[in-house]
Amino acid sequence: MSIHKVTPFLSDIKDFFKNSDMTAAMQNISFILAQVRMTERDTLAVRSKGNCVYRLLAVFQCLLLFPCFGIRNAWCNQKYGTLEPLIKARKDVFYRFMENPMIDWRKALWHISVQLWKRIHLRSDHKGRDVCLILDDTDHEKTGRTIEKIGRVHSHLANKAVLGFKCLCLAVTDGVSQILLDLAIVGEKGKKGNYGMSEKELTRRRTTEHDCEVLRQREKEYDMSKIELAKEMIKRAIRRGISFSYVLADSWFTNKDIIRFIHRRHIKCHWLGMIKVGENGRTKYHTGYGDLTAPTLVKLGKKLKLQKYSRKLKCSYIIFDATFGGVPVRIFLVRRTQHGKWNGVLTTDTGLDFLKAWEIYSRRWSLEVVFKDCKTNLGFGKCRSTCFASQIAAATLCSLQYNILSAAKRFSDYETIGGLFREVSRETVQLSVAQQIWGVLQEIVTAIAEVFDLLDEEVYDVVINHSKELAHIAKFYNLKQAS
Repeated sequence: MSIHKVTPFLSDIKDFFKNSDMTAAMQNISFILAQVRMTERDTLAVRSKGNCVYRLLAVFQCLLLFPCFGIRNAWCNQKYGTLEPLIKARKDVFYRFMENPMIDWRKALWHISVQLWKRIHLRSDHKGRDVCLILDDTDHEKTGRTIEKIGRVHSHLANKAVLGFKCLCLAVTDGVSQILLDLAIVGEKGKKGNYGMSEKELTRRRTTEHDCEVLRQREKEYDMSKIELAKEMIKRAIRRGISFSYVLADSWFTNKDIIRFIHRRHIKCHWLGMIKVGENGRTKYHTGYGDLTAPTLVKLGKKLKLQKYSRKLKCSYIIFDATFGGVPVRIFLVRRTQHGKWNGVLTTDTGLDFLKAWEIYSRRWSLEVVFKDCKTNLGFGKCRSTCFASQIAAATLCSLQYNILSAAKRFSDYETIGGLFREVSRETVQLSVAQQIWGVLQEIVTAIAEVFDLLDEEVYDVVINHSKELAHIAKFYNLKQAS
């Protein structure tokens, strides 16, 4: 069935699974999608042309559901035809859509993610929880040296420079569910300003001049400081009505500039971030004992016998009140074992006790789990297009897919995102196999009808309606008739 400009694609998806007994996981996802309002204008900021065969919103929704059908990319969809009963668009339709510079992918991410978060916000198990924003970046490794704006970035995981981008993300969490709200693909110029590339590699990179303001803004972000990008993301979260108590981040983001920024917000929110304590801990904090670094504070705490022990967390800790960048802060210095390394956490909430601070900060690691789930299950960073717009589109689609799975998990009994994704994939693979069997069965029925000069419907009635084994596959017949 080729989708006409008025065909609601998500309704067809719902009907597709309604005609199957294997709908446990997909029903949860269909339920979540039914609550999300999507229009081309509000979601994509563009409208389809009047004479187009496939509406932009239908293509977008199809891309959104690719992982649920075990489809890695548009080429796989064209070759294996898993979604053939619903959309017969060739791969070029999807590739052109992702390369479209007019589509505002940030607007799409915010539009859908805010709706999903509001659905979670209404749940009774959400109330009474401290909502936190989480800032972090992850490696966006690539293999193609001709990709637009490709460069080398330092990977903290591999402890070396890798080819690719950095993807800076902002997520919101209540300690149970995580929703990705914003992202930016950035590069690292390096000391020489050549993004870690040779002159030959720089000339091989794809270069495209864009007249679209949406994509030009993304290109500006590529060279922006991650601190400035983080501040802009937090501002957008406030404007979108996301209420939060803390912003969580690692030591890379904890500096005077962002501390002042958070302190000046008109809403009551606080910063809670890691600080460097070891050999790299050279930042000074103004205390009643003078301007001291974190390692010096550790020595001072031991000397003044300020060290305490938490039986609950089984760790030693020292608390100091100080001033950082003109803002009152509280510093927690923590050590797990007697001879272990000291770690530090800084917060602008000077009334926060150690147990509460550590409990809230531990949520930051949930974003690392999000990155792992996206890379393992949703193909995050696997886009091979040389177009910068496509890289942004692929990262945004992956974020939206995760958000939908995260919301579905909250409204279901699945313990992990991976478990939910595997269940959906299993169901759709079984549906795909059943669909292929039905195609073979149709050919057999047609051959029998021609040999015995019968109507197809008569053969269907004898072969299918009187066979319990084929009852499940027969449900595809109604779907075919409807399409």
